[in-house]
Amino acid sequence: MNRRHFLQYGSAGASALFLPNFLSLAKINDLPVRAITKGPQFHWFGYYDKLQFNQSNTKVLGMQVDFESRSPTKDDVIRMGVIDLQNGDRWTEIGESRSWGWQQGCMLQWVPGSDNKVIWNDRRGNQFVSILKNLDTGEEQVIPQAIYTLSPDGKFAVGTDFSRIQNYRKGYGYPGGEDPYKAQNAPKKSGIYKIDLATGTSKLIISYKDISEIPNNGEDISSRWHYFNHLLISPDSKRFIFLNRYREAPIPDEVLNNPDEYNKIRGRYDTRMFTAGVDGKDLYLLDPSGKTSHFIWKDANHITAWTTPIGSPGGFYEFTDKTDQIRRVGEGVMTVNGHNTFLPGTNAEWILNDTYPQGDAREQIPYLYHEKTNKRIDLGRFHEPREYNGEWRCDTHPRASNDGKLVCIDSTHGGNGRQMYLIDISDLKLT
Repeated sequence: MNRRHFLQYGSAGASALFLPNFLSLAKINDLPVRAITKGPQFHWFGYYDKLQFNQSNTKVLGMQVDFESRSPTKDDVIRMGVIDLQNGDRWTEIGESRSWGWQQGCMLQWVPGSDNKVIWNDRRGNQFVSILKNLDTGEEQVIPQAIYTLSPDGKFAVGTDFSRIQNYRKGYGYPGGEDPYKAQNAPKKSGIYKIDLATGTSKLIISYKDISEIPNNGEDISSRWHYFNHLLISPDSKRFIFLNRYREAPIPDEVLNNPDEYNKIRGRYDTRMFTAGVDGKDLYLLDPSGKTSHFIWKDANHITAWTTPIGSPGGFYEFTDKTDQIRRVGEGVMTVNGHNTFLPGTNAEWILNDTYPQGDAREQIPYLYHEKTNKRIDLGRFHEPREYNGEWRCDTHPRASNDGKLVCIDSTHGGNGRQMYLIDISDLKLT
């Protein structure tokens, strides 16, 4: 095995002290890559649609935990930190959380427009809350609702019931809460709520009952078991996307708590994508295919999503909000599902995306795609060991700096568990 191969794939028997130092100097596809966290603790950030970099791109957020390869319990604590990219990647702890999952962590992110305020979800007793913290003063504001996504203007958030998500899609919900409506397939007193970040007040704007009564392709789905997932506010802070997922029946606790049995059925649901005004009104069923997956706002009127439209093959498609206009994106190049965003500073011409593990080598490939030229630039190939699967898999979830010059990923390729890596793309000629 040559040095480049070793650096690319890692080794389970390698020294935890030796390997990260080598990786910090490694180049993959001629792009500088360095580990910005190291063992023995495990580190990651989670989802691709949150602000990980501060405004000046000098600091990034991350989470730390001391175990892997099992579901979190209500007593498992993760710690949040800020990594100073200009000071030897120094980690400074800023807080902790008891409400988190492997895929999206605790929704840790910078508050848009601020270089000193962050927010994350936590649990107080059996109630999920969010913590808004000023890193300069140390002041914390406890908001009595958990957030899912923040508005780009930094004024409000929308959220949903994480206990209900936990009962249907482990890895995205949180243990330790109580769902008083667990026995109801579509409760009218629970659903999506809007939170004022200044006052902490919240209001239910779309209920499960409301959404269940909207037929899908002429089919009555009011008797199905519904939940919400993947909320994201538009760039102009006026509308938001959410996924309505539904099943024929709830998942029994004995299946939910058995990883082998749960993995057999965890993908058995239908998904449809809605947009709505941030007051919950002006609902529009944008994708009724039942197959919507990862998506991102391109601008205030367009969304790019992986889906399988009715009568069309699976792929990435661009939707025009509140219309039936849809067109294929990246045909023949972006051929597999991934976590897509638009690279800042490129006028939404370059898509930043990744893949799930590919082939026997289980390579995860973050890449850039330019639609006008049909050009793809792979940013690296990162091996994910087979033990990372199901709920505790580690997707790379590429996240760009605000100036589009750096990409941060989560990866297990280094042989020391999930850690965060920084890819320098500043020398790429993105024309």
